[in-house]
Order: sequence, then C-alpha cells, then structure tokens
Amino acid sequence: MEKRFDVVALGELLVDMAESDISNQGNMTFEACPGGAPCNVLALLAKAGRKTAFIGKVGDDFMGHMLCKTIKDVGINSEGLVFDKNSKTTLAFVHKKEDGDRDFSFYRKPGADMMLRADEIDYELIKSAKIFHYGTLSMTDDGVRDATKKAVMTAIDNGLTVTFDPNLREPLWDSLNNAKEQILWGMKHCDVLKISDNEVTFMTGKSDMIDGFNAVREMTSAKVIFVTLGKDGSLACCKNSAIVSCDGIKVEEVVDTTGAGDTFFGTAINHILNLGMELTNSQLEMILKSANETASKITQFKGALKVMPEIK
Repeated sequence: MEKRFDVVALGELLVDMAESDISNQGNMTFEACPGGAPCNVLALLAKAGRKTAFIGKVGDDFMGHMLCKTIKDVGINSEGLVFDKNSKTTLAFVHKKEDGDRDFSFYRKPGADMMLRADEIDYELIKSAKIFHYGTLSMTDDGVRDATKKAVMTAIDNGLTVTFDPNLREPLWDSLNNAKEQILWGMKHCDVLKISDNEVTFMTGKSDMIDGFNAVREMTSAKVIFVTLGKDGSLACCKNSAIVSCDGIKVEEVVDTTGAGDTFFGTAINHILNLGMELTNSQLEMILKSANETASKITQFKGALKVMPEIK
C-alpha cells in the first residue's frame, strides 16, 4: 500500500491553559495554547517536513474548531479528527511550580478526547503511514481505550513501526494500578519507547535510572528505548546493546517545559525515519544530542504545538 504519511498519531488534542501574568486587577491570567502530546510530536515532525496526520476527537465548540484550524495551519492532516456535539474540548490548566516543574488541573469529566469510539477511527489512514504513534491519555477510559488498542493492533498487523510515550498524568486515572496496567500494555505493543525518569520509577520502583532502565528493558517489546531525565539529559539503547547517555542542555531561564518530552521524541522519530531501527551506539548518541538540544529550545516559549523549533 502506498504510504501517504510518515507518521499518524492517535490521542488527545486539547488546550493547555498556560499561567500568564497577573492582570491589572490582581487576577491570574492564562494563555490558551493548543496542545496534546501526540499532536505536539506531529507538529515537530511537520516542521521538519514530514507528512503527518492526526486521529482524535474535540468538542464541537469554538475551542475545538480553533484546534482543528491550528493543526491544519502547522501542516498536520486533520481528516481523522472528529467533533463531538455532546462533550466539550478538554482543557488543561498548567501551573508552573517554584522548582520549574508543572502542576496540571484537567477539565475532562468527560472531555471530548476521551469520547473517541473505535467505529469513528479511519483505519485506512493508519494503514497509509510508516509510523503509528500513541500514548496513554487515550487509554484512561473504556471506550477510548478500546479504540486505541484496535488502532494499535491495526498498525501492528499492517507492519507499521509503532512508537509509544506513556505520558503519565496521574490525576486522569481512576487508579494508579490501572495506569500501570495500561502503560505496561503499551510498552509491550511498541517498537520504540520514550519514557521519562518519573515513569521509570513509577513502573519499576527503582530510583536509580540505570537499574530502572534495565528493568524497563525486560518489560517492553521495544527495539529502541529512550529515557528522558529532564535537565540531566537522556539515555538510550537498542534492545540488547549498551546504554548510551547524553548530558542535558543548560538554559538560562525556563519559560515553560510543556512539550519538551514531545519535542525530544519527535526529534528521535525524525532520525529513525532517516536511519531505520538498527542503530549503532554512535547514532544513538547523535540522536540524544539532537533531541536534547531541540527540546531545550521549546522550553523558551509558552505552549508547544504552535511554536515547535527546527530540529538541531
């Protein structure tokens, strides 16, 4: 089958309400930034000239239509986007803590992204791609979980490379045991895994990242694994190779870390499209350096989807 797209992603498209300046009246203000991890990845890849498409659901409201226009504007095909007349577009209020980390408050009970059904997915769109990308925000609830898993199996059955990012957001899960179960399913149904340091600890109970990395290797089907360490850099390996590492990039001031992990993974996926899955240690080191540098750029802006940087 002719491959129309380099990457098709399924998941959440939402509005990140990024904390902004205090108003003249002394009130908190927020900037409505288009976001959602899978679309952030696609936006980075589209910026790099890749052909991308998104599958998901937004509300049939002004925020949903704004998001649809936004992804079209950045070069993401929107034919797999569905509008829901009964549920509103999901909002994620993002508060920056003193240590630079973020606190999320989600308005999603329900949000349109979690209402996607299996019979609403364009499976031909998936088959027409080289890579299928997904995460776990589309696995928090029964209906959208079934839709996601059917999409993943369609990708696997049609020989696509499958990339997976757990993107754990604890407040969105009815139980953390359920979160672990679904993340483990994703780890066992992917070819490329990107997992953060806090997710490694969550899944393995190990705080030492080398020990945790080795435990993750035993839990996943992935042939290539990336671990992001925030400001401390990143790690990578192919399934049975030595672990390679790369130091983080120092930046004078972090404006917003939203989308940094997505930028990292989008950069890695772009290199895998060029190099394939059989990577040498020197190639992995190059990917880590490029992904770290590119991810550091997105921390200089609020939001992510509309302000993706050039790949370094």
